[in-house]
Amino acid sequence: MNDTKKKKIEFGDFQTPFSLAKTVCNRLKDIGLNPKVIVEPTCGVGAFLLSSFDSFESAETIVGYEINENYLAELDASLTKCINTNKVTIKQGDFFSIDWSKELLFSNGELLVIGNFPWVTNSGIGSIGGSNLPVKSNFLKHSGFDSISGKANFDISEWMLLEVMSWFALRKGSIAMLVKTAVARKILSHAENQKACLVSSLIYKIDAKKEFNASVDACLLVMSFDFKAEEFVYDYEVFDSLDAKQSHTVGHRNGFTISDLISFNEYFYLFGNSPIKWRSGVKHDCSSVMELTRIGDKYQNGLGEVVSLENDYVYPLLKGSDIGSDKKWREKFVIVTQKKVGEDTDTIATIAPKTWQYLNANKELLNARGSSIYVKNPKFSVFGVGDYAFNDWKIAICALYKNFEFRLVSPIEHKTVMFDDTVYYISFKNREEAEIVFSKITSKEGLNFLKSLIFFDEKRPVKTGLLNVFDWTKVTNV
Repeated sequence: MNDTKKKKIEFGDFQTPFSLAKTVCNRLKDIGLNPKVIVEPTCGVGAFLLSSFDSFESAETIVGYEINENYLAELDASLTKCINTNKVTIKQGDFFSIDWSKELLFSNGELLVIGNFPWVTNSGIGSIGGSNLPVKSNFLKHSGFDSISGKANFDISEWMLLEVMSWFALRKGSIAMLVKTAVARKILSHAENQKACLVSSLIYKIDAKKEFNASVDACLLVMSFDFKAEEFVYDYEVFDSLDAKQSHTVGHRNGFTISDLISFNEYFYLFGNSPIKWRSGVKHDCSSVMELTRIGDKYQNGLGEVVSLENDYVYPLLKGSDIGSDKKWREKFVIVTQKKVGEDTDTIATIAPKTWQYLNANKELLNARGSSIYVKNPKFSVFGVGDYAFNDWKIAICALYKNFEFRLVSPIEHKTVMFDDTVYYISFKNREEAEIVFSKITSKEGLNFLKSLIFFDEKRPVKTGLLNVFDWTKVTNV
């Protein structure tokens, strides 16, 4: 990877098109923002800085900060072409090194912090040896950061936005930032948890593929603060585009971020506890060995090897893609070495010697599974197993698909069907009970309630935490 590409990754460098910056500024003006001071902390070539200069006549001071000298030179050249730019100042500086508490003392008045923070994660920077990261010791000083700093991966923009949000503890103004939609939701959740002085929050979806050639759900996040307000507001409006006039309301209720408060309130009577706990499918982390395709009376693994195995530990497999697209069974199988987590696997040698021989022949791959959970358990262990996994009838859904389709799954070839760990399911011992519950879950009431909890733009929209608060016994119209 060349240095230019590394730099682009390290700094999450998606320069904002001037046309988009202008549209954003016009929208902000339309909704009543009237700042005296405008700050763009990572201004790049100045799309927002220049658009702000054009759009907000009320602004007395506009300041841009940028770490890249070449961008600053380009921005400086652009400013020389403008008239009356004496109220615009540009400075070279690294967001993570600037003492913002001192830097922002230069002026008073309503503040607008505008821009487009890096669309990159800390692990993405680390993978290329980059260093454009917040200092962890400083990171931990901020309220509400403990949960983020403990993660293996987080968005740099999330850290930066929480820092900016702290600037409004005793100052009136707004943040208007282009960010990943998932980051925007996290920030708004943090704002409520920290009791920030929010009086209005808006999300305008943008077409990131069109504007940045980036395959990610992104938006304009607008947060307005007033520490003197009598009441703070943590629900927020979501618009499908910058031009949209209609919106739907999102908020936090009962420990969840609710994607559609109107539907949630209508079907709130279904909120409770699922009578049966939703589980994920079998986790083995070695599909090339553990997942098989039938060829005649034998099986072929992902390595291309054809082997003969007993049926004792081999089960029909439906993967998340099968469940999500309602595909027929493709004669896929999975080896399930245990009936419960931690169970001794040595008995396989006696019950199914060919299976035992096969597992041992591939022990290097199985022993190389990275997670510590395998190291601490019997060899060839799997997870996501228990009595529930071996019930014949199951209701399943793929966590990754946006079509939100549940599937009633019956035994195949007189054996219970297993799923991979992208599938969530509940199980039953008999068909009648499974069919009754399936009709309740897939009822209009049930689906509308669940959809009110789900954000379909996330990589894994469906979560067990959401499924497990759905009390389908309270569904009335089936």
